[in-house]
Amino acid sequence: MADEQELAEIQQRHWQDTYTAHPGMYGEQPSAPAVHAASMFRAAGALDVLELGAGHGRDVLYFARESFMVRAADFSATALEQLQQAARVQGVDGRVATVVHDVRDPLPLPDASVDAVFAHMLLCMALSTKEIHALVGEVRRVLRPGGTFVYTVRHTGDAHYGTGTAHGDDIFEHGGFAVHFFDRGLVRALADGWSLNEVHPFEEGDLPRRLWRVTQTLPR
Repeated sequence: MADEQELAEIQQRHWQDTYTAHPGMYGEQPSAPAVHAASMFRAAGALDVLELGAGHGRDVLYFARESFMVRAADFSATALEQLQQAARVQGVDGRVATVVHDVRDPLPLPDASVDAVFAHMLLCMALSTKEIHALVGEVRRVLRPGGTFVYTVRHTGDAHYGTGTAHGDDIFEHGGFAVHFFDRGLVRALADGWSLNEVHPFEEGDLPRRLWRVTQTLPR
C-alpha cells in the first residue's frame, strides 16, 4: 500500500498518461451535474465559475458557452492543453482561463474572488479525509459570500467500494484509478458552516457508478 505522497504522485502520472493516450476521453457533451450546476449558478446570479479537476474541459466549455467566465484547474497539463485548443475552436477562449494545479496545495486565487465552484468527481480522487477538508476550506475561502459549491462524489453504496487495492481511509484502487468513497458523515462534516441544500443520488457510466451530487452555499 502506497503512502499518501507516493499515491498522489502515482495518480498524477497515471492521469497524465491517460489523457495523453486518450485525448478528449470523456467526449464533448457536458456532464449531467454540470448542466444542473449551470442552472443553479445562473439562478444565484453567478458570473464566474471555478472548476476543480477540469480535465480536458467538457464542462468548462459548457459553462463558457453558457456565458460564464470560467477558471479551470487540473493537475494534468496535457488535459488543459486539450481544453485550451477546444476553447479556441469553439470561440470561447476569451471566457476560459486555465491553471495547472494540485488541489493538495492552496488554491492560487484571492479570498472571495469567485461566485461559484464546481467539481465533478474531484473530491473522491486519491485524497485523504484531511486533504478533502483542507480543499473544501480553500473553496470556502475563494467563494464570495452567498457563493454556491456543487460537487459530485462516488459513495459507499458504489459496487467498487471495499474491493480492489485498499489504501486506507476508504480509498480503493481499480484499474489504476484510486477513489475515495464518501459516506454521509463526511458529506455532513464538509458542510459544517455552510447551508447544505441538497444531496442528490444519481448513477453514471459503467457498473453503473453510484454518486451523490452535493450542493452547498455560503452564508451572506
